[in-house]
Amino acid sequence: MINYQGMEFQTCKKVYEPAEDTFLLAENLKVKKTDKVLEIGTGTGIIAIITSKITERVIAVDINKYAVECAKKNSNINQSNIDIRLGDLFDSLKDEKFDTILFNTPYLPTNEDERVDDELEAAWDGGVDGRVVINRFIEEVSEHLNPSGRVQLVQSSLSNVEETIGRLMEKGFDVSITASERFFFEEVVVLTAELS
Repeated sequence: MINYQGMEFQTCKKVYEPAEDTFLLAENLKVKKTDKVLEIGTGTGIIAIITSKITERVIAVDINKYAVECAKKNSNINQSNIDIRLGDLFDSLKDEKFDTILFNTPYLPTNEDERVDDELEAAWDGGVDGRVVINRFIEEVSEHLNPSGRVQLVQSSLSNVEETIGRLMEKGFDVSITASERFFFEEVVVLTAELS
């Protein structure tokens, strides 16, 4: 059990446990009361639940069925009204659009021999260069944003933050690093990108 911002969150087997990168995003959310928000990769649901205290319109998705169950439990514990879905990035959303999209990306570079082949792996496995999921996300995200929408991504210096900034700018976003923290061998950043 984790206590955070006056709320309790259960941790669950086979689900990414909230860590420094989670809390860095939680402390730097750019969400407005009127926003319709999507969180991708919700895990335990902690970010979606915190967001639901700001705005009532929150959808959370995860590719891990155990994470979906865990987030639903935590949503009930904290009396949050979140629509929680099983899905890979945007595939469970049809043509829904959002004002803000939040994503603590799977950003660790991972070689074939480092893979553990379980549900938890989806939370951190970014492929050989750490960018497999990040690049897919950037290609698809604009289709799911309202005009003047914003994206907040968590990423590591191990997976080339500058490339992410460049790719987002090519898609018409103004991008800034709104938070960063050094952990051991990497710097973890929160990128905020707004459609201009």
